[in-house]
Amino acid sequence: MSAATVSRYYATGKRKNSIARVWLMSGSGKITVNDRPVDQYFGRDVLKMIIRQPFEITSTVDKFDVMVSVVGGGSSGQAGAIRHGISKALVSVEAESRGKLRKEGLLTRDPREKERKKYGQKGARARFQFSKR
Repeated sequence: MSAATVSRYYATGKRKNSIARVWLMSGSGKITVNDRPVDQYFGRDVLKMIIRQPFEITSTVDKFDVMVSVVGGGSSGQAGAIRHGISKALVSVEAESRGKLRKEGLLTRDPREKERKKYGQKGARARFQFSKR
């Protein structure tokens, strides 16, 4: 598929408990998250850097507009989910970028999840303090 036949590219990204639905359109590099600009949605610069990472690797920094709908999790997980979705959408735009993104590990869904709390204990790994007497 060439860029002329399809005007929008869609991909789903996931990280921790966050799910991001990402649409890529040719444009000027504007990123919108849940109907808000990315600078307004994410306060920390590190999270904005994480989101822009796939574009820097594939040298497509100001070529696409991104529209994202993200739910669940915290800000770090949401940023990771958006990065995953953008990476998958970029592969559907141009298949040659797959090797670069795969090498950086951006196409792999990060499998780490929060460990469950165990019964009779304080947390997942934390225990109540032991007292001998």
